[in-house]
Amino acid sequence: MTRFLRALLVVGLCLGALPGLAQDAFETGLQRLAQDSFGETTTAISEIATSGASNAALVIEALADGRLFFTADKQIYVKKPTGEFLDARTGATLATEPTGGSAVRLNNRVRNVVQGALGNLGILSSDPVKRKEAALAVLRSKDATALPALETAIKQEKDRAILRTLETARAAIFVTKLDASDADRLAAIAALREVGNQDALATLRGLPTSVSAPVAEAAKAAIGGIESRLALWEVVQTAWYGLSLGSVLLLAAIGLAITFGVMGVINMAHGEMVMIGAYTTFVVQEIIRARFPGLFDYSLVFALPLAFLTAGLVGLIIERTVIRFLYGRPLETLLATWGVSLILQQAVRTYFGPTNQAVGAPAFMSGLIEVGGLSITLGRLWIIVFAFLAFLALLGALRYTSFGLQIRAVTQNRRMAANMGIRTNYIDALTFALGSGIAGVAGVALSQIDNVSPNLGQSYIIDSFMVVVFGGVGNLWGTLVSALSLGIANKILEPFAGAVLGKILILVGLILFVQKKPRGLFPQKGRGVEA
Repeated sequence: MTRFLRALLVVGLCLGALPGLAQDAFETGLQRLAQDSFGETTTAISEIATSGASNAALVIEALADGRLFFTADKQIYVKKPTGEFLDARTGATLATEPTGGSAVRLNNRVRNVVQGALGNLGILSSDPVKRKEAALAVLRSKDATALPALETAIKQEKDRAILRTLETARAAIFVTKLDASDADRLAAIAALREVGNQDALATLRGLPTSVSAPVAEAAKAAIGGIESRLALWEVVQTAWYGLSLGSVLLLAAIGLAITFGVMGVINMAHGEMVMIGAYTTFVVQEIIRARFPGLFDYSLVFALPLAFLTAGLVGLIIERTVIRFLYGRPLETLLATWGVSLILQQAVRTYFGPTNQAVGAPAFMSGLIEVGGLSITLGRLWIIVFAFLAFLALLGALRYTSFGLQIRAVTQNRRMAANMGIRTNYIDALTFALGSGIAGVAGVALSQIDNVSPNLGQSYIIDSFMVVVFGGVGNLWGTLVSALSLGIANKILEPFAGAVLGKILILVGLILFVQKKPRGLFPQKGRGVEA
């Protein structure tokens, strides 16, 4: 009878009914809270949560946060986060804090009951965010008193993700409920197996030991099935992370691939071109925030061409003032460009400061998509799309424009190209500017996933050279395959060897590979390719 009355009160809370009973239960619950007993507090939480009183959520939330107090004369009051004090019975503001107040104490058991009560209070909220949080709270607490509210919520829920959480919470309650029938438990186990996530697995592992043999066997089979499914999704998730990292490496290395391939210059300042692109994004966003805040979601659209032009111009200046005097002397170009990188880092550090700069993400790059057991962040997804678009755009420019034809001619045979009237020095300068501009565009993308600081480029310069050397100098398809291969290999090794040791193993493997194939996976072909 008590269980039926409690269920009736919960439904009354959901529908706004039973106002007289609601206030009586609320008052009784408040009196119990002043007893300073864990047992009384547990009973009080259930009474208050199912009372339907307007202040029920206020009291339960304050209790969860340690902001609920009682005095010697059994007065209950709430301390708001802003510092105000409210009468728990009426919600009215108190002029001063009551004297001699003590906080209502909590232990782990009481906290679990509080979490379940919060779930009961929010599970039929009009706000989908609150409904989801409430459903998750019930799932964690597995409070059987939430079943009537859960049944009502499941019947009217339209959001599929929230409905899935509600159904998981209901199944979790039946699985762990001590007096549940075998039929209910078997149905709940089947539902949890269908859900197949970590919450379902944890719930099945918490099955009481006193269950019957058929239920135990069903739970064991469900656990095995979920573990197999999660293992498969973990492989898919690792591949996704590898693809994401590979797209970042592709963006960082694609500009270096053409400059290194055409001119043979070991450009240690390539990472600083990436940094310049990232800081260009920061400057564009600061201007938009200050003058055109409504255009913030389009900030990257403005930043992309500006980053390309800025980094390209800096690259052109470097080529005309430093590199053009060092062609054919790779060691000198390495040292000179390393010095240039230090100058650029210090210039940025002096002007913008040494600390990280805040670069925001547009609305379309924020959020998460869940496909089965795969979690896809929209920011990473857009970067992957952008990386492949940038690759295809550069590939098209090299293949279908006269400038691209001249670049390929100089790459394959510089002397023959010069004899055919191609100004190789001019092509060198524009190619270096193009590679630097692409690095600047990469900086725009990397500003969304990494810290924008003077040291940003240093994080990618070594990886960029590894990608270019492994794929084949000057071969864009080789750069693509190399970037994706190294990205996936890195993510596969990380769980077993750690991030640092994983990189070391990849570097050792690359060294051994280069010993066998010095020109990389896809070397340049042609009778005039210079060694």
